[in-house]
Amino acid sequence: MDQTNESKLDKRPERTQIMTPKEAAKYLGFHLVTIYRLLKKQMVPAIKIGGQWRFKKDVLDSWLLKRMNEKRIAPEV
Repeated sequence: MDQTNESKLDKRPERTQIMTPKEAAKYLGFHLVTIYRLLKKQMVPAIKIGGQWRFKKDVLDSWLLKRMNEKRIAPEV
């Protein structure tokens, strides 16, 4: 592949990884049951497609960072 083709490939947007609940649980270090509890309470960003839950890795990363920052800022009781 020449440099012209390589530079075109570099300009394509990077695809985000789509994960199943099991993959998301492993990625986040949660138990699978915890993922389903969070889904039931609508506390984790996900979408249901064809009756199956799916997670976007970049959205989970943002969600986790936000939660970590909220915990850091919250005053201790």
